[in-house]
Order: sequence, then structure tokens, then C-alpha cells
Amino acid sequence: MTGEAGVVERIWRYPIKSTGGESLDRVRVEERGFRGDRLFAVRDAQGRFGSGKTTRRFRRMPGLLHLRSRYREDTGEPELLDPRDVLVSDPDTYLRAYLEREDVRLAREGTVSHFDQLPVSVLTTATLDWVRSAAPGVPVDERRFRPNLLVRTPPDTPPFVEDEWFGSTARVGDTVRLAFVRASERCVMTNEAQRDLPHSARVLRAVADAHGMRLDGLATVASPGRLRVGDPLVFT
Repeated sequence: MTGEAGVVERIWRYPIKSTGGESLDRVRVEERGFRGDRLFAVRDAQGRFGSGKTTRRFRRMPGLLHLRSRYREDTGEPELLDPRDVLVSDPDTYLRAYLEREDVRLAREGTVSHFDQLPVSVLTTATLDWVRSAAPGVPVDERRFRPNLLVRTPPDTPPFVEDEWFGSTARVGDTVRLAFVRASERCVMTNEAQRDLPHSARVLRAVADAHGMRLDGLATVASPGRLRVGDPLVFT
């Protein structure tokens, strides 16, 4: 595939894994991914990360999506905000009370990656608009799918156009290059309530029925740099 696929409409970063993130005008992209993205996680005594599901790596901790996090570029540390958007002064103490668990703490990424799959997720407005049409009456925006980039695609772009990108490399801005590999395998977190988005099983069901639980374009960073809202996504 070659040519311009769309324009960056929104940039998202999630400094504390499984919490609501922050919308940015620009971001530094490193080999690991967006600077500060999912660099921290809520971890229990068994070393499992707080999530919307329970697996070998994850522990279900309901309520994390009602919190929000942002990254301090000057300190390299995250800030945690409560459901009213008030800054939390002591994240560990707050999380233990909020989650009603005494064994949790905020932990920086170590030898085990905090990414579920690959470091950069890109979602198009064509696919997002399709989800809205497939789940009428359910409030849907990109926060349900937690992408790093929402890309505004031209009119008449088909849904799931991201599938056409796999095996190709795109330039975003002047220097950032993303190598697209596959789509994310979606899970119950897609249905979870967060802030002003209510719980709904219809969202994941629609994606499962139409596209086998897969949605977005996952990429690795082929070339680091900076990108900003308004940058075109161009396949070369």
C-alpha cells in the first residue's frame, strides 16, 4: 500500500495501564512506543497487572477506567487523577482504598512489558463510525478501544481499512515511521464503563460478529521522532 491514508485527529497516551489516558497535541515516539505510554501499572502481590480481565498476567480490578493518568515529562513519573479529576497525592494509598485491596501498588515497567500486544495502536474514523452504526444507541468513541492515534480517513473509506496496512510502513510527521503488523484481539475491556461511557456488551459483540474480535492496526516503531495532531499518515 502507498499514499496518504488519513490525518492524525487525536493522540492518546495511557501512563498508568488500564486507566483512562490523556489527549495530547504532540508526542515523542521512541523505540518502545509513545514516551511514557503504559510505563506504569497497578500491580498486585503476585506481580499481576490491574486490568479489566483476569489471566496469567492480569488481575481484574474493576474501576480503574474511571481513574485517569497523565505523564510528567519533567520527572518521568505519572500522575493519577480520581473520578472527579482531582490529582491524587499518594497513589498507592489511594489505590488500596479505592480498589479495596491491600496488596496493590503503582509499579514501573521492569523486565515484563506492560503492553498487551504491540506498542502502538492506530484506529481510523472509518472503523469507529462503523462501530457506532453497529451498536446504535450505545455511546461509542475511541476511548473504548484505547488507541494511541485516531486517524481521520477520507469519506467512503471502508471500515477495517487498517487490515490493508499490515506488512507496510507508514510515515507520520517528518521522521516517525510505524511498521504495521496485525490487529488487536479485543476483550471485555471494550465493554467496560468509563467516565461518561456506560457498560455495554453490544460493542464487543458487534466487533466479534463482523471481524472476529479484531480491530485497529498494531505497529512497532521503525523510526522514532515526534508527531502531532494534523500530521498525515503516509504509506511509502
